[in-house]
Amino acid sequence: MTKTTSFTKSLLGGLAFSVALATSSLAAGVDVNASSTGLAMQGYDPVAYFTEGEANKGSYKLTSTFDEATYWFTSEENKELFEANPEAYVPAYGGYCAFGAAMGFKFDGDPHQWKIVDDVLYLNLSKDIQERWVEDIPGYIEKADVNWETIEDAAPAELLQ
Repeated sequence: MTKTTSFTKSLLGGLAFSVALATSSLAAGVDVNASSTGLAMQGYDPVAYFTEGEANKGSYKLTSTFDEATYWFTSEENKELFEANPEAYVPAYGGYCAFGAAMGFKFDGDPHQWKIVDDVLYLNLSKDIQERWVEDIPGYIEKADVNWETIEDAAPAELLQ
């Protein structure tokens, strides 16, 4: 085998692997609010809300996958906490807007519009929606919990029809 043939086979093998990887399922299911590449929470560290009390953008170098979504972290410690118990840190309703879930819809959750209630992270669509949600948190959580059973597996667009 010549060097050219060997190089060509290696190149083609690498390209085939790259195409297979790129076309594999990278995105999370409709139950998680994630980008088309599977990035959840727009790259914000879910653990930081609990440990630092604020929304902090994670690093693409510190990642973990849960429920087919990728989460970024600000530190190795936060990544380890998440991996030990991801359910404790992922936002309610897959990171969709808590108020929207209470209304039977799936809207983006803004990582800057958040609140921890009874050790659960909730995100909302916007500041004004968050202000409305805060007016009756227990009532909206109760409605969202009931609605989530019906809307969890529906695509956001389906719920707008």
